[in-house]
Amino acid sequence: MRTDFSDDAGWDVLKAAIDSRDATGATYVSDPMYAGITVQELVDMDAAASDDDKLTYLFLADAMTMTDDEHPLLAVDLYTEPGRTFRLPPRWYADVSANLTIANLDFDEFADVSDETGTFRGLGGE
Repeated sequence: MRTDFSDDAGWDVLKAAIDSRDATGATYVSDPMYAGITVQELVDMDAAASDDDKLTYLFLADAMTMTDDEHPLLAVDLYTEPGRTFRLPPRWYADVSANLTIANLDFDEFADVSDETGTFRGLGGE
């Protein structure tokens, strides 16, 4: 979900980086209504949603994603510890998303191994 609309070319670069890693399940949301939305606002929106519309997690393309050379997405837990976050470079999107989708690993297992900057860089320090 795109929350920063300052760089359309950067958004395209980010999507290409995700798609290049065989992220066939990626769904891109680029709606200006989400411009600048905070993690807490997303948590509150999800809490107010019907059970059928609740999400487990989201990946945000925020201002840091668009301006940092590494383009790290912000992963947001909306299920177990709503509001907990970690960052991940686009190269890890497919692995993290797939493991969360099939419940092979939980959100906290990725967040807990994030580095000192709060960025996930692979299991085992890859």
